[in-house]
Amino acid sequence: MVDQALLSLAKFLPEITLAITFCLALLVGVIFRSRPRLSMWVALLGVVVSIALTIREMGITESVFSGMIAVDPFATFFKLIVGSSAIFIFLFSLYSAEVLSTMKRLVEYSSLLVAMTLGMYLMVGATNLLMMVLSIELTGLSSYVLAGYTKEASDSSEASLKYIIYGALSTGLMLYGISILFGLTGGAMDIYAINRALVTSPVNPIALLVASLLIIAGLGYKISAVPFHFWTPDVYEGAPITITAFLSVASKAAGFAMLIRFFKIAFIDSSAVGLPAGIWITLQGFEWNKIIAILSVLTMTLGNLVAVWQNNLKRLLAYSSIAHAGYMLMGLAILSDKGIAAVLIYFVVYMFMNLGAFYVVMLVSNKTGSEDIDSYKGLGFRSPFIGVSMVIFFISLAGLPPTAGFIGKLFIFASLLDAKWIWLAVVGAINSVISLYYYVRVVRNMFLRDPDENSGPLKFSVPEIVLLLLLVVPTLLFGLYYSPIVDFANASARMLGVH
Repeated sequence: MVDQALLSLAKFLPEITLAITFCLALLVGVIFRSRPRLSMWVALLGVVVSIALTIREMGITESVFSGMIAVDPFATFFKLIVGSSAIFIFLFSLYSAEVLSTMKRLVEYSSLLVAMTLGMYLMVGATNLLMMVLSIELTGLSSYVLAGYTKEASDSSEASLKYIIYGALSTGLMLYGISILFGLTGGAMDIYAINRALVTSPVNPIALLVASLLIIAGLGYKISAVPFHFWTPDVYEGAPITITAFLSVASKAAGFAMLIRFFKIAFIDSSAVGLPAGIWITLQGFEWNKIIAILSVLTMTLGNLVAVWQNNLKRLLAYSSIAHAGYMLMGLAILSDKGIAAVLIYFVVYMFMNLGAFYVVMLVSNKTGSEDIDSYKGLGFRSPFIGVSMVIFFISLAGLPPTAGFIGKLFIFASLLDAKWIWLAVVGAINSVISLYYYVRVVRNMFLRDPDENSGPLKFSVPEIVLLLLLVVPTLLFGLYYSPIVDFANASARMLGVH
């Protein structure tokens, strides 16, 4: 027993590092009260070390802690997405007026960001229903507090409260679904045992459908899928921009990782023969992928249509984020390895372009004190580099060449056409056209509208520009040279226990 625990701990080093970092960040904050930034640097260093340890785990496919967590290429991929996003958020925070305006709470901010990152690391590898809920709650409790970090702002406390209410409801629904599934499968808790139970004995299809819908509700809340998206615009608008950006990328990535792993392992018949390579078949004829496809259509359509009417950039990007969740759900609905690899490719490019768009919103908000579209009038003339960078991010979010966003959508649509899901591809293409309208609205304000008479040029520091370049360059580079991320995604689509 002790030997098994020690072996598990040896494969659990990234998470252990983050747990130690959380404690150290708090301790440093207590000891060096007059230097709160020191705590943030400790937290940043801890996340960097966790990423280095995650890279060392590449190629490993093992189960640790008696089947509670999987260490496999799939989990490693999403840990790198979450960890990289966390590093960018820490760097953003060094230049965020919202965060730095409350220096006395910087220690708590840094520590909770690390705790949130740890929760997401656990989410992407969880293979036990209990572990799934605990990791979601660790992530959720940290993010509820961070959403209301700037409590001096009137909408910040409201955002945090709404986030808690929706979070509690979604967790309750998920737990109810888990309890039904637990009964149906004879007390199985890990998703491999659930699969074996469903293979060996028939279950009540209505009860299985209800359980799955309730679990989808809990996971759909994490990825902002319609109709579980109601918290998203209000929380994104009320939270600090840094936290909004982190939720839009890392939280979504962790939610998708859990959703994909749960359904692929629990409800796929791995013993089926005579299928083309990489194509899955569902157990007992339970076509949960049709539910995912419907959610995908609702999510991308509502996200894009409501974004058209938004005048606040954070709310606009919130609905844009909802729409992108819909695009990524298409890759899961088609039941193929090619679809999952397309989702992984999409997440790499989505991280750069979405974080980049939020970073520009933060920089402009620091100078103008506004996140409204009208405050972007003439931005292309007041700060040409910032304006051009925002155009690149929006072109990429719309999925136009030669940006990385085009590559992400290209592989999603290619996987749909390959699986003969033509109708879903058509809906996705129509939604991509709709999204152009609200992105072009902002671009028009930046370059086709004159700035206000009393508006002078906006100047930014060299570190701020360098950080922006770290997001702009990959957004362009991966649109032209994308084979590394494609190879990485294809290699990372492998999960423990799935052949």
